[in-house]
Amino acid sequence: MELNNLLRENIKNLKPYSSARDEYSGDAMVFLDANENPFNEPYNRYPDPLQRLVKEKIAVLKKVNAENIFLGNGSDEPIDLLIRAFCEPGKDNVVTIDPTYGMYQVAADISGVELRKVSLTEDFQLNINDILGETDKNTKLIFLCSPNNPTGNSLNKDAMLELANQFHGLVIIDEAYIDFAPGKTLMPELEHYPNLVILQTFSKAWGMAGIRLGMAFGSTELIGILNKIKYPYNLNILTQEKAMLLLDKKVTVQKWVKLLIAERDKMEKLLAEFPFVVKVHPSEANFLLVKMHDARGIYNYLVEEGIIVRDRSKVHLCNESLRITIGNSEENESLLSALKKLI
Repeated sequence: MELNNLLRENIKNLKPYSSARDEYSGDAMVFLDANENPFNEPYNRYPDPLQRLVKEKIAVLKKVNAENIFLGNGSDEPIDLLIRAFCEPGKDNVVTIDPTYGMYQVAADISGVELRKVSLTEDFQLNINDILGETDKNTKLIFLCSPNNPTGNSLNKDAMLELANQFHGLVIIDEAYIDFAPGKTLMPELEHYPNLVILQTFSKAWGMAGIRLGMAFGSTELIGILNKIKYPYNLNILTQEKAMLLLDKKVTVQKWVKLLIAERDKMEKLLAEFPFVVKVHPSEANFLLVKMHDARGIYNYLVEEGIIVRDRSKVHLCNESLRITIGNSEENESLLSALKKLI
């Protein structure tokens, strides 16, 4: 695969903005190059546009080179950038599964790019032939979310890699929930599949949704393209500082994940015992998709009880289903106690 052949012509010819911190990123006695205010250090200074220190720590954690990492304002930024870099509005298209994370559709719509949805099977797995059947010469990207949102299950690894083998464009695997599915990441496959892109985030397992920090992993060439078209200072100093602190707390994060997986397994069993629950779908994420009788009525009841879950009943294959995030033991017990009042 020649990545350059997939790129939009205007992106190929784009001369990126060169910021002061791109031209000089070392230490100095006096900085008079970026029109910064000399007061209120260190927040008077522009942040490192390439987040070098953060990437160095992530590289060790993820066992990749820093050159293979892009950091964005949440995973939504690389999703948007990938579509903008490779898809010509009104001409190209992207393919994804249904149901899945809604931002693929939103990002495509914003860029004026057609998004084609391919239904998962009844057990929420991929149908490779159906996905490839929706592609054509103008299909540039395939988005897959694994573990998938809102279904919670991991997609079949062999099927995802087979798509990467057969598809002529980029296959993007969104692994936002991968920390809750040990051993399921496709990160080790990056070096074998040049058209593979993997997205991860600090929002879920790392408990940092509020700082908006997403990660994209791919070839050096691909990361260079994303850096070329991103806004110069897309991650602020506060986000980078918080990330650096949290990356030193890997053991704590591992404990959080272990506790949440245990709570998820417990909740799966307890929720299945309620007479109005039809099915609790197996999950490898930090949430459960639960099919119920009168899901909307139960949702409204929980709102009155001060407990907010997500009604996914109008989503394809998720009829009469609520998506329930796994909280701490006290929060989960509050949910169970409220539901017991309905018996």
